[in-house]
Amino acid sequence: MDIMSNLALGFSIALSPYTLMLAVVGCFLGTIIGALPGLGPSNGVAILIPITFTLGLDATSALVLMTSVYYGAMYGGRISSILLNIPGDEPALMTTLDGYPMAKQGRAGDALVLSGVASFVGAFLATIGLLIMAPWLAQVAYLFGPAEYFALYLLAFCTLGGVASNNQAKAAIASCLGLGIAMIGVDDNSGLPRLTGGNMHLADGIDFLVAIVGLFAIAEVFFFIEGHGKNSSIGVKLEKVVVPWRDIWLVKWTMLRASLLGFVAGILPGAGASLGSFLAYMSEKSIAGKEGGFGTGVAKGVAAPESGNNAAAGGALVPMLTLGVPGSGTTAVLLALLMTLNITPGPTLFTDRPEVVWGLIASLLIANVVLLLMNVPLVKFFVRILMVPAWILLPGVTMISFVGIYSLSGSYFDLLLMVAFGALGYVLRKLDVPTVPVILGILLGGHMEDALRRAMVLSDGDALYLFSSPIAIGFWIAAVLGFVAPMFLRGVLAKPQRVSD
Repeated sequence: MDIMSNLALGFSIALSPYTLMLAVVGCFLGTIIGALPGLGPSNGVAILIPITFTLGLDATSALVLMTSVYYGAMYGGRISSILLNIPGDEPALMTTLDGYPMAKQGRAGDALVLSGVASFVGAFLATIGLLIMAPWLAQVAYLFGPAEYFALYLLAFCTLGGVASNNQAKAAIASCLGLGIAMIGVDDNSGLPRLTGGNMHLADGIDFLVAIVGLFAIAEVFFFIEGHGKNSSIGVKLEKVVVPWRDIWLVKWTMLRASLLGFVAGILPGAGASLGSFLAYMSEKSIAGKEGGFGTGVAKGVAAPESGNNAAAGGALVPMLTLGVPGSGTTAVLLALLMTLNITPGPTLFTDRPEVVWGLIASLLIANVVLLLMNVPLVKFFVRILMVPAWILLPGVTMISFVGIYSLSGSYFDLLLMVAFGALGYVLRKLDVPTVPVILGILLGGHMEDALRRAMVLSDGDALYLFSSPIAIGFWIAAVLGFVAPMFLRGVLAKPQRVSD
């Protein structure tokens, strides 16, 4: 009954004309961003976050807008994957394996509509899972003390690093870099400056929004300048778009199985949509066997990864809202937004700010329907977005980033710092060092330090206190496995890519 009353509260907020408009606008912008190769949901949300401050949106409105962009980008990533054989983002990689062959067979419209329906099923079921599991997990979170939170933060770093990079050492370096950046500023306990170099602008530390926009948006501008100066071109021709009812009926169980796997993968801190997409595709491929024809352009090969990655996107919101630990790179950006709005994710969020949580959940349910209705009739329009020339796209991204950050802080130093982070992001990506662990380190470094200090105070300096409960020990074991296991999975992860050659 509590869930129903809370959901009624959420719909009373989500169905207001203003909030509904924000959800529709977010879905539209997110689909466009997802369709552009290389941008993806993390970059899209990071680019558009400054708009929320420019418009003066409250916490609920800002979160509804950005999560709608998030879901929309997950939908949009399939467009360039199917038509260009270029993933819009990393989770959409698996969609290229059967989506592009379908397009080459003259079934581009079928593949796009089928992927849109599969995305709807995955995202809708994940939102239902968020509705059911988030309040329960919030109650469990009350059992957490400083030792448990420290181990949970460690788990987030280990699992995110394991999935975000092909090199564990580089992922560890990126995490340490983020933690080091988080230490910049005046120490709350001693009052002494740390790593400021005598610059008073750094006394308050690094604003994570400045770092995020720099590492994602500005770095992306540098990469566009380097390698995307020419107009995009469609790899295959898009003919008449119709709803492939027969294919949808044939893949109904595939979408359900993939959604379940994707949701579970999304709940794991740091795993995110990439793992959800991979598990869903490989699971269906093993069920179908050699006769399934995976990799040749079959409907199940499109439906499985799309349901999986969109379900994982919804699942990633569960640990972010209930534990304050992002489940993916994009939810790390959303976590930064919440913290900037003085909202602390965690178990108390459901009691202190129920309108934020339940307004968000209700808006996501509505956004999924909006995305389904939008993506089928407007497929041809979104395809044309792929031909936006770089000389139009680049100034727009740069203007939004600079105006948004300056409107937030009013500091020219932050603009220079944002450009510096952009250069850092460019260098890191050139060296194949993942940037998401850097962001996670900046976001969670201070909280991780506080948890460690409280644990040491409570235990009088006894380090064994960090292993003093079954929950903490479980997180430690999961952290070790999450960091080590990907080393043994690299060979398996590489196999699907060779199928598409």
